[in-house]
Amino acid sequence: MTSTLPSGLSARPSSAESLPLPVSLRIRQRLEEAGVPFLANDNIADILREGELDQLEIEVAGKVRELLRSLVIDIDNDHNTEGTAERVARMYLHEVFKGRYHPQPKIASFPNVKKLDEIYTVGPITVRSACSHHLVPILGTCWIGIKPGDRVIGLSKFSRVADWVFSRPHIQEEAVIILADEIERLCAPQGLAILVKAQHYCMKWRGVKEPQTSMVNSVVRGDFRHDPSLKQEFFELVKQQESLLIR
Repeated sequence: MTSTLPSGLSARPSSAESLPLPVSLRIRQRLEEAGVPFLANDNIADILREGELDQLEIEVAGKVRELLRSLVIDIDNDHNTEGTAERVARMYLHEVFKGRYHPQPKIASFPNVKKLDEIYTVGPITVRSACSHHLVPILGTCWIGIKPGDRVIGLSKFSRVADWVFSRPHIQEEAVIILADEIERLCAPQGLAILVKAQHYCMKWRGVKEPQTSMVNSVVRGDFRHDPSLKQEFFELVKQQESLLIR
């Protein structure tokens, strides 16, 4: 059968077919092909290529502009929201959700030369996250107890890794587990305990609107899990540190 189209037209792709895929779709395809999960609290930094985060920021800003327009906000004439889309895109990718798009901060570990085996606690560490359900803030404090193994990391590094883990959309129960996994990977302690106390703005700001409600949860592993006295010592140290802050 001969084509009825003018000569040369049948070989041309349509304008839609010739357009490159949005960067978000290219990243998504690469993740799916590699079998890498990209849930809200996963980190996808390893799959990103050079320049793609900048491209993603531009794409997200465009989507936020459409959201604002759908909310019937005159962003073309309102001086307060004129640059809101760009600010929100930067905020999500480089601040509040940076734990999804940026690699883990470089954290060096060192041999436990003195064979230290007494527990110590670090805290309170301020943690900031966002509820996966409504993308509103989760703000709280974190305490980390360590019984050292063969390697140790500096005290400030616990704060860095906690900030990196919590800077993603989360539910608190999963965030604590992910943090515990990362600390175990970094220094393989004999024992690890984590306590997080946080207020959720999905309960403070909306919904039931309970301003004083907070959530407390913990994870204990290794010697803290198997030795009740160590677990009790950790929680007692947290109480002592908290009492000093109140004074």
